[in-house]
Amino acid sequence: MTEQAVPVQVVIADDDADMRMLVEIAVRKAGLVVAAVAADGTEAWQLIRDHAPGLIVLDVAMPGMNGLDVCRLIRSDPAFAETPVLLLSAGVSGASREAGLEAGADDFMPKPFSPRRLSEKLVALSHGRGSAE
Repeated sequence: MTEQAVPVQVVIADDDADMRMLVEIAVRKAGLVVAAVAADGTEAWQLIRDHAPGLIVLDVAMPGMNGLDVCRLIRSDPAFAETPVLLLSAGVSGASREAGLEAGADDFMPKPFSPRRLSEKLVALSHGRGSAE
């Protein structure tokens, strides 16, 4: 008998319901499993602690704690310090990307995005290859 690889579990956080749905589709297309979905940063942090996902997708601009704050919490917690984090942001400036990477994100993707491109990034991150660019 061969061992089946356990699919990577993903926590998604975005305050826009349509965007959450697009990210969920991209996660499934990448062969990953949606562990939990949050509408704000505070809920995201709780779900991350509850589910210990193998990959986290965070919107930068969310009510309560924003994605940068959640990313900093993830990086400061030894249990999640190595968990890949992808930030999504409507801010397309170089400063937005730099702020995300400084917060500890492994990759950054501007909105709007191609679901196919997002799936490619998720596959790369889930296999420990970091940025898919």
